[in-house]
Amino acid sequence: MHYIKVEDLSFYYGEEPVLEHVSYHVDPGEFVILTGENGAAKSTLIRNTLGLLKPAKGSVEISETNKEGNPLSIGYIPQQIASFNAGFPSTVLELVRSGRYQRGRWFKPFSKNDHEHVEKALKSVGMWEMRNRRVGELSGGQKQRICLARVFATDPDLFVLDEPTTGMDENSRGDFYQLLRHNAHDHGKAILMITHDHEDIKQYADRHIRLIRKENSEWRCFHMHE
Repeated sequence: MHYIKVEDLSFYYGEEPVLEHVSYHVDPGEFVILTGENGAAKSTLIRNTLGLLKPAKGSVEISETNKEGNPLSIGYIPQQIASFNAGFPSTVLELVRSGRYQRGRWFKPFSKNDHEHVEKALKSVGMWEMRNRRVGELSGGQKQRICLARVFATDPDLFVLDEPTTGMDENSRGDFYQLLRHNAHDHGKAILMITHDHEDIKQYADRHIRLIRKENSEWRCFHMHE
């Protein structure tokens, strides 16, 4: 089954074509990266896929269920999502814990499994040691990391990540890619990640989708290669 299936998608800003005849899919159990030169409309494609923008042509299907037959859950991190100001009152731990309060669980006590998910999520992005810091006191890169940790804490079926490793050093990126591969291969998650580090990540990813400029065209038209 496909968690994401896009066929012949085209998108325009006004009269100007940005994406044309794009088709791709993402399945459970695989780690897929999406790359392209700057301005290659990678984020625009993701936003069309998730229904945040409306394509001019083509079809987008997001599975209603996961491979177990339960409602599909999606964890989406846009590029540079972190914007908490200095007065933001929550601690890192409180913010990431809030990711476990979903699907009607607001008033249920935290279980051992919940605590383990949160700890693992924070350690996966190198923020466990800062768990008691106020979110508003952190740097932009650190805020981005805890947003990632919160998504991991929700344990979604489908991860959609837009340049998530901004602010991470080389070792942290390697650990993060390994974690994504583990989630895909050992836990059956589907992962679609926009990245510019495709050389560093090749050993971890299962498939590489690349947006490239359409030849012999004056328009910003792009098509897909897998």
